[in-house]
Amino acid sequence: MNPATPRHPGLAVGVEPVVAILRGLRPEEAAAVGAALFDAGLRCLEVPLNRPQALRCIEILVSMAPPDALIGGGTMLSERDVDEVIDAGGRLMVAPHCDPQVIAHAAARGMFCAPGVATPSEAFGALRAGAHALKLFPAEQVGLRGLKALGTVLPPGTPVWPVGGVGEAEMAEWVRAGATGFGIGSQLFQPGLDAAEVGRRGARMLRAWHAARA
Repeated sequence: MNPATPRHPGLAVGVEPVVAILRGLRPEEAAAVGAALFDAGLRCLEVPLNRPQALRCIEILVSMAPPDALIGGGTMLSERDVDEVIDAGGRLMVAPHCDPQVIAHAAARGMFCAPGVATPSEAFGALRAGAHALKLFPAEQVGLRGLKALGTVLPPGTPVWPVGGVGEAEMAEWVRAGATGFGIGSQLFQPGLDAAEVGRRGARMLRAWHAARA
């Protein structure tokens, strides 16, 4: 992909780029948690693959997702991970790092790719490989100043989503620094947390996102 013209396949019009990171989600709670998040208005759900039965959870979420939802895997480290998530119905590829080979494979298979980057070299390498958004990770290490500096060199319109240490209280300052979306993990979901509470947290995250963008 030409880094001067970033594309956004997979994100439906009106879908907010706030990704719910469901690390440790169990199949028996996937349907209730998914329903609560969808009811709250979230449409982007990521199940990291470094926990048991992640692929089964992706299958469950895909089976019940609204038409405009984007479901997929996180911690996707190999081409095999890409293929397995696609077989489970997922269309979102998220990784903690920048591996051009894995990104290119996912993009070629039609996934929305949001690999992790922390430096300009990684960012441009990810875009050249076909990334559609950049996961700024770990955001608390890169910091607000790092994001501002990165924004001065990235192609205009490049989506950058900080992940790691970002919650509703921090969204506004990250948006002012250039964030265009977020991935939210433990502040939104923890294994065993009541689904209704997950939904309430999701709704608060979306309200904070809208306020930050106002």
